[in-house]
Amino acid sequence: MNKPLRRVAIFCGLLILALLVRVNWVQFVQADELQSDKHNRRVAIERYSVPRGDIIVDGKAITGSTTTDSGDFKYKRTYKNGEMWAPVTGYASQVYDANQLEKLYDGILTGNDDRLFFTNTIDMLTGKEKTGGQVVTTLNAKAQKAAFEGLGDKKGAVAAINPSTGAILALASAPSYDPSDIAGMSEEEGENYQKLLKDPDKPMHNRALRETFFPGSTFKVVTAAAALEHGLIDDIDAKTDTPDPYILPNTQTELKNDGPHPTCEKGSLREALRVSCNTVFGKIGADLGRDKLVETAKKFGFNNSEIDTPVRAGRSNVSTEMDKPQTALSAIGQFETAATPLQMAMVAAAVANDGKLMQPYMVDELRAPNLNVIEQTSPEEMSRPLSPENAQKLQSAMETVVEKGTGTAARIPGVTVGGKTGTAQRGVDNSEKPYAWFISYAKTDEGSPVAVAVVVEDSDAARGDVSGGGLAAPIAEDVMRAVLKK
Repeated sequence: MNKPLRRVAIFCGLLILALLVRVNWVQFVQADELQSDKHNRRVAIERYSVPRGDIIVDGKAITGSTTTDSGDFKYKRTYKNGEMWAPVTGYASQVYDANQLEKLYDGILTGNDDRLFFTNTIDMLTGKEKTGGQVVTTLNAKAQKAAFEGLGDKKGAVAAINPSTGAILALASAPSYDPSDIAGMSEEEGENYQKLLKDPDKPMHNRALRETFFPGSTFKVVTAAAALEHGLIDDIDAKTDTPDPYILPNTQTELKNDGPHPTCEKGSLREALRVSCNTVFGKIGADLGRDKLVETAKKFGFNNSEIDTPVRAGRSNVSTEMDKPQTALSAIGQFETAATPLQMAMVAAAVANDGKLMQPYMVDELRAPNLNVIEQTSPEEMSRPLSPENAQKLQSAMETVVEKGTGTAARIPGVTVGGKTGTAQRGVDNSEKPYAWFISYAKTDEGSPVAVAVVVEDSDAARGDVSGGGLAAPIAEDVMRAVLKK
């Protein structure tokens, strides 16, 4: 072979080698990345080529699939009571991808998860049509309905937890949307999606998990826990040395109570919770100091940006850089303190569970199409914000709030209920409608099966009529009744 031909042959050999290297690189190194690329239309076609598996509540599917004539897509996702369940399911859209449980468990629901390889192989050999698996939730359908209907046309959210396990029983957010309206690729569904994005009330936003609000006086439960745990208070019925009004440290600013409460002056911890004394808890916060208050709040889940349910919850916040007067304001749920409804349900749950906080979760198990369980969630302890002794003291005080304090609207005959109201100021000089909060738990002889947090962000009520006891507590009562089957 002459020299020019040899050079051409070598060059062609190098090209072939480069091609082989590139093909192997794409097939074995970039395969997963390319397969999950949002621009890869084949992924979407495959996702909707078979009936999508279902999300299950109380043994029944709250999702479904229907055939469609939308070109390459054979099936489209459907939802039962979509508005009610949207904060749990999220959406699965032929055009706009998916979110929440639909996204996180897409592999299970489409039947493409690696753990379904054996099942899919058997189905292929037997000629059985491929279908998706199931995501079985911990949700309680009656509790979810009570939460959703309780919110009605009010803007707000509800989260309910089983304190002993951390299982989420309800997640409601209002206003909401029906994921069925954006599941396909019609022009109408595209218009629906754009309207949802532009809606100032943010119906697609999961308020129960992702939105943070000033917790107002419900945060006083955290402050009370810190006072007990750090030895500032031992006897919840002993008088404190709190003046009324209380002057914020290093300032001339008065911290007052909402309305005339003569028992707030030198009020005990129990009495301060019962009538929600700002003065007592502001002083407790200042006396504790920033570090101790923050330490306890963190044990309840504040400042943790990795709480996965498995949908990731928003980060609830307590400032780590506040001065003494700001610490006093934080102790009553103001300044930069912010919490999701899930976070405040966790606070109530930890108190009800004798000081043990369980990791919140809403997926009980994952099932293959043949209903074999391929993954099971086991309850897991998250932290211990309180000793059992101090938790029981706080339970006693919270039960007084419901028996003869600001939370009487949450009473359930024959059931022990503990709670705390909150009316969180917002806006410059408190110019906007406050948030109405209520956190609570119910106890039976077997323990506490439910803890609830309700926030009403906005309603038709006149500003002066907005209160946690008036707007939020009745919703919490209905949710607790649903779980208790009362």
